[in-house]
Amino acid sequence: MSASPFWLGSEPLVLASGSAARRLLLESCGIPLEIIRPRVDEKAIAATLLENRANPAEIAIALAHAKAEAVARLQPARLVLAADQTLDLEGSLFMKPVDRGAAQAQIMRLRGKAHHLHSASALRRGETVLWAGISSATLLMRAFDDTFLDHYLDAMGSRVTETVGGYEIEGLGPHLFSEIVGDHATILGLPLFGVLHALREAGVLAGAKETEA
Repeated sequence: MSASPFWLGSEPLVLASGSAARRLLLESCGIPLEIIRPRVDEKAIAATLLENRANPAEIAIALAHAKAEAVARLQPARLVLAADQTLDLEGSLFMKPVDRGAAQAQIMRLRGKAHHLHSASALRRGETVLWAGISSATLLMRAFDDTFLDHYLDAMGSRVTETVGGYEIEGLGPHLFSEIVGDHATILGLPLFGVLHALREAGVLAGAKETEA
């Protein structure tokens, strides 16, 4: 484990996510990680929750809990952080598109409108949930024409299937938008400031004691 002036834990944090963006966000904050991809059926969980009239934000939290629980069963003594993100268009849930055609259909529904990204996370050790939280961002997509959309999809290639909404805000995604309200980490899929606070409260991140202003 590489030395970090901020990490106080005796072992790396277990990140129950395969997201490169989430990994980079945490590592940039000096947090050493061990990656274990959770084995959960996200679509089945989301479908059950939708039947019970859960909204997209509630589904993001539920999926984060499910991922944390799955990995905590494998590593019950370790500190496990899981995360999930949902896209919310006027209360409708969007999942990762399965192919270019699905991505095109999703973006055509999103263009010219504002939608929300809900990024949720859960911190767990064994059977104990130490913290769970969510943050949201609002993104206004431009009303571009079909020709531009075709050029965008060509440039993105298979990457359009890797994120909800079919865009990467850290890549070509900004071309689609006229306005974004929310912090960058939330858009990338992590409620970072809540996560950092939870890790300080858990005693594994330096700086827990704050001075009064």
